[in-house]
This record gives sequence, C-alpha cells and structure tokens, in this order.
Amino acid sequence: MKYSPKLNMVINGHEFSYKIFETLKCVSNTWSQREAAKRLGISHSVLNRRIRESEEKFGLRLVETTGAGSGLTENGYKILKKYENYMIRLEERDKPVICGGYISAGLVEALATEYQLEVTIYQTDDESALKLARKDMVDILTLDDPVRAFMHDLEFIPIAYDYLVLVSKNQRKIQGINDINGKNFLEIQGSSQRLAWNTMDNMKINYQIVELVKSPYNALKTIQNNDKLYTFLNNSFTEGSDILKNETKHLISLVLCNTENRVLKDFVDFITGNGQKIVENSGFIRI
Repeated sequence: MKYSPKLNMVINGHEFSYKIFETLKCVSNTWSQREAAKRLGISHSVLNRRIRESEEKFGLRLVETTGAGSGLTENGYKILKKYENYMIRLEERDKPVICGGYISAGLVEALATEYQLEVTIYQTDDESALKLARKDMVDILTLDDPVRAFMHDLEFIPIAYDYLVLVSKNQRKIQGINDINGKNFLEIQGSSQRLAWNTMDNMKINYQIVELVKSPYNALKTIQNNDKLYTFLNNSFTEGSDILKNETKHLISLVLCNTENRVLKDFVDFITGNGQKIVENSGFIRI
C-alpha cells in the first residue's frame, strides 16, 4: 500500500494548510503566480488570496516580484525548506533504515551484507536510536544494552550475546578484579558498561570515572593514547581482559519496527537462524 501524506504545520501559534506550502513550491518552480495557479488547478485570485492571508499570519512577505517574475523571499524559502524537510521524513523509504547502538548496528550490517539486503545503516547510542524510532524513521532498531528495551516495554528479539572486557595499555598487569582498585576509567555514555560499574560497586571496588565519550571508537582511541586510563568494551569489538566476563554477559537485540515488510521479517528469521554462523564469526556468542 502506497501512502501520500499531506502535512499541515503550526508555526508561531497559527496553523497553515499544506496548500500554502504547495503554493510556495509551485511559485518557486515556475516563477509565475499565474502558471502556479494553473498547475495547482485554482484561479489566480484564490492563489493570491492564499499567499496574502498566510503572509498576514506570518507577519512576513513570502512572495515577491522580481525581474524574472514572481519568486520567494528569503523567508519564503526558509519556511518552504522547513516544510520539505518534514515531508522527507514522511516519505516511504526505498531502502530499509537500520539504526541502533554501535555494536548491534555493526553486527546487523554484517548480517545484511551476507543476506544481500541493501539497507541504510546509522550507528549511534541506544537512546538516540530510540528517539528516531519513536519518530517512525527506523525500520529496524538495534540495541547494545537490553535494559533499554525493558525500560521502554519493547518487543525485542535477541540476536546474540556479548560481554565486556577490560581495556588499557596496562591490562596485562591486571590479574583479578582487585587489581583495578584506585584506577581511573573512561565511560561511554548510554552503553552496556553499566554492567561493569554495577558489578564493581557491588564488590566495593574503588574506581573513578574521569572521562566521558560517546562511542567505542573514541573510547579505544583515547585509551590507546593514555596509559593511565581504563575502560570496558565489548569483546566483539576489541581484545581485552575478561575478568568480568560472567558478570557482564548481555543480550544484543533488535526491534522490528516495520512489521508490514515481509522482506524484513524474512531477514530477522535469517538472523535468528542460519545467520547465527555470521554472528559467531563476528566475535559474538550465539543465542
């Protein structure tokens, strides 16, 4: 089923029909109010009144007369551009959009490549991905940390297990959990590292989080350039000490947002079936 949405917008407390935005676009394309009216199937007087009434609500000129005919003012262009950006969000996507945490989205990208499914991938933190999913901009949502799915009451599908490893330039000196007493740590915001912090808190380990980053890539780069910092990263992402392997083992999951797409349903079946070979080869643990 193909949908063609029409979007009204409320600006500065006034509601504007999609018709004025279509009018502005047509004037912009034709450089003529009369030609724009003809293409829209309305009279020139109706088009002129539509523009005038909208200008009164905005308190701004939207259309001006130029040497080439009629065109949009700078404010007219800005308003039309804003409308068009929203309309892009409503268009049905040609390629499925997969968005999620850096670890989970990376895994699903590898699975999509093996499945020969052409997709658009966005890697970010779980919370940002959830916000995009709530705006209906995502077909498959992937989550690095299962707690997000529980917090938002999502019907998630487990696709792999992973665990955290301790990473630092001095990790060879760490033989046990007590050896990280008094160390300084780097935290990736909104990641599954909470499992390590909770474990260390419960074990009364003295540690300090002294730096925050947004991705495991930035975390690894920072650690490699600072021999006084430690962090926990996914085992699938990099090598490290597995001193908290059992305590930090967790699910990698996805949420199928576009449940009407048969191709995506088949892809998810592949992930939980034959795709588990790729999961294992990618450094994760099968479900």
